[in-house]
Amino acid sequence: MSNIVTLRPVPRLAPMPSRAMALLDCVARHRRREEDVFWLKENAELLNILECTGARLDPGALEAHQAFYDSAAERLAFFPQYYRFLLSITLDLEDLGLPGDQGLRLAEAAARSDLAGAELSDLQRMEACRLLARRGVAPKLADPGLADRLRDFCARAQTFALPNKKAAYELTHIVFYLSEYGRHDPRLAPEAVTSLHFAGNLAFLEQNSDLLSEICIALRYAGQTPPVLWTAWLRREAHLFEVETGPGLSVLDDYHDYLVSNWHLAVIGEEPFRQPLAPVRMRFGRAVQQGTALRELSQALFDLGGGRTADWSVMRGRIGAALSPQALDLLDTLARESAHFDAFFEGFARVARA
Repeated sequence: MSNIVTLRPVPRLAPMPSRAMALLDCVARHRRREEDVFWLKENAELLNILECTGARLDPGALEAHQAFYDSAAERLAFFPQYYRFLLSITLDLEDLGLPGDQGLRLAEAAARSDLAGAELSDLQRMEACRLLARRGVAPKLADPGLADRLRDFCARAQTFALPNKKAAYELTHIVFYLSEYGRHDPRLAPEAVTSLHFAGNLAFLEQNSDLLSEICIALRYAGQTPPVLWTAWLRREAHLFEVETGPGLSVLDDYHDYLVSNWHLAVIGEEPFRQPLAPVRMRFGRAVQQGTALRELSQALFDLGGGRTADWSVMRGRIGAALSPQALDLLDTLARESAHFDAFFEGFARVARA
């Protein structure tokens, strides 16, 4: 009697420029329609990542965006509310090799109309200033205190010891803009670096690879090295993504997570997008998660009320039985590997509020 083992051949991976071309074609032509604001978002994110990581593209890789590029000025005139998306896409297309000067024309038009003046958020004003500066254009109204206000926000570490995804994503984007996507020092205070570590601890406990990827990238843009624990886990998650092809597939998928996870790979010097990609409709799916610790930990601490303490070594004994083995293992691993865990847990436990 013999055992027959069937070996499935691993698909041969196309070169990186060819994979990038397939991904660009998919996102430009096969996932959404150009009049959908999410088309703008998805294409802006992809082009931005390829541009800031210095991706090499095959000739013709940007052909799928040519018609959009040619109509960019007309689109800006009719859709000024989307000026940041339109500017970002146009500038990145040019910087990735598409011939033309639409970017300068759009930047000048946006400055003349003071489109940044309609923004309520310092973060969005900073993004606008950064986009205009890429073509040497200044905003209509100068705001010399803008960068300092954003740095002050980043330095409030206690904000990031509690779950607040909006604040955490704003934190990472501030670092992206201040550093010009890793091109120069964002001049963060030590407290801001602590903020990134606190936000990263929360993202790891939630097993949120999207947010944790952005946090690790922001740390590297700030000249810091993220914990090895985070980097190893993100590398694993990036390689576990599955990509499906087919005309009827839903685009309510993990595309952004896939994109940012691979951006992180490129930033740490590894080759991104190591899945077979095709210039057709694709759906991107994360591996099934085994559970997270964040919700369980929050509930256990809340239930303890006045019995909370800021010392994790004490709290572990008090709430360990209320946590699943998976959650407790995540917490123990993080406590062991994160130099900022004790200070993070002190804020997360909210003892003073009990």
